[in-house]
Amino acid sequence: MLVIHPDECIDCALCEPECPADAIFSEDELPDGQENFLDLNQELAEIWPNITDKKDPLPDAKTWDGTADKLEYLER
Repeated sequence: MLVIHPDECIDCALCEPECPADAIFSEDELPDGQENFLDLNQELAEIWPNITDKKDPLPDAKTWDGTADKLEYLER
């Protein structure tokens, strides 16, 4: 999981088509039931480090892509 700092985002929307999991939405196009991710994104963007270099996906990324109810595994 990656988060985008809302204060640093310039709303260019370039990240949306680049997300391999199709998990990035603009705030006005957030699917129903996903509203809790707005607050979670804000919270985690404040404490997680910035990524400044492109990195390869984690080895199990495809396994988690599309898996429902993953929030129980989130470590803060």
